[in-house]
Amino acid sequence: MSLAANTVRGAVETRMNAEPRSFPQRERVFAVNVVTLTPERLTPELTVFGELRSTRTLDLRIPVGGTVLTASDTLVEGGAVSEGDLLLAVDPTTAQAARDRTAADLQDAEAELRDAERGLLLAQDELRAAEEQATLRRTALTRAEDLQTRGVGTAAAVETAELAASSADAAVLSRRQSLASAEARLDQSATRLARVRIDLAEAERTLNDTEVFAVFDGMLSEVAVAPGGRVTANERIATLVDPDQLEVAFRVSTSQYARLLRDGRLPELPVAVSLDVSGVDLVANGTISREGAAVAEGQTGRLIFAQLDAAPGFRPGDFVTVSVAEPALNNVALVPATAVAADSTVLVIGEGNRLESAAVELLRRQKDDVIIRVGPLAGRQIVAERSPLLGAGIGVRPIDPNAAAEPPAPPEMVTLDAERRAKLIAFIDESRMPDAVKERTKSQLEGDEVPADVVARLESRMGS
Repeated sequence: MSLAANTVRGAVETRMNAEPRSFPQRERVFAVNVVTLTPERLTPELTVFGELRSTRTLDLRIPVGGTVLTASDTLVEGGAVSEGDLLLAVDPTTAQAARDRTAADLQDAEAELRDAERGLLLAQDELRAAEEQATLRRTALTRAEDLQTRGVGTAAAVETAELAASSADAAVLSRRQSLASAEARLDQSATRLARVRIDLAEAERTLNDTEVFAVFDGMLSEVAVAPGGRVTANERIATLVDPDQLEVAFRVSTSQYARLLRDGRLPELPVAVSLDVSGVDLVANGTISREGAAVAEGQTGRLIFAQLDAAPGFRPGDFVTVSVAEPALNNVALVPATAVAADSTVLVIGEGNRLESAAVELLRRQKDDVIIRVGPLAGRQIVAERSPLLGAGIGVRPIDPNAAAEPPAPPEMVTLDAERRAKLIAFIDESRMPDAVKERTKSQLEGDEVPADVVARLESRMGS
């Protein structure tokens, strides 16, 4: 028993007095995903948010107030109507009575005009008769004067003829005044007839306004009337919207607007509109049609409108995502946004797989990616996902997810002499490796050629 105790104590003292082995410090190498900067021509997409509008929206109003007699079954929220459909009719009694009274006034005006025309004809006939009578009186005066000259007639006869001629001239003047009065009456009758006809047209229009028809195909919204209710003049009863004539209005910043210009004008660029509905995207295409004439108070940027093509499923008021294709860029690359730092720098794989910091020109942001100017970095690899552990001078192991998988290179083999092999086996026996690992490692060392990395790992732990 004492022999065994001395043996154990001697082994412990020998172990404690032995010089501690030192293990060399190994540099930590990080595995990083990389992308290769390949210059190409890319078309950036400007993504903003916009609101759909209908280019044909009409407030339906009833010009005449009254009690609602009939209302169409389609006069409901979301009702689909066709052009010419009767939507609403109010009680036309009052409008009909006004129209009939005006029609009676029209008959009176027409009768008065006919009477004025007849009076004018009579006045003209009377004037002609008076002129003929005056002519006869002047002839009689001339004859009386001739008889007096020859000594046959008397002065009294001449005076009587003169008085008769004067009376005839006065009668002609009176008939002319009557003719003028008849002409004035005719003009007044014609004017009154025109006024009554205007009144009749207004009365008929008011009667027609007791019914409201759809002026184009569309859908109804904001319906605020029902049969039996009472409406006032010019009250809005609904809004008629054409869901097939849609446009999107979206606002861009001034810098984005400047990138879209061509020769100082906004071209008709194509746009794509999408709406996420419970995971199903509704998509429609369109073309930029115009821009806002002025910047509203308190607003910035520019308001742009785009006319949409067929847009099934979309409705006015939808809040949608708008993508506009910008002009193409040359000598650029699309890389993950995580590859570019806040100071517009990237980490480039340099000599010996060590990182180098390089500045790049950030041109556009495209969702989770960015477009950068390649420049002198063409063909080089950069870190795709930066982290606080990475920086210039750090050693890395690049992993290119897009690169084709290459077969692993065969391990480097070395030949061991007997003394070196014995040292390695003795170290394995004394180590705290699991028995299975010891047997597998010793079996590798017993071969004619041994993997160099296994020998280097064991010797680094031995401190030799």
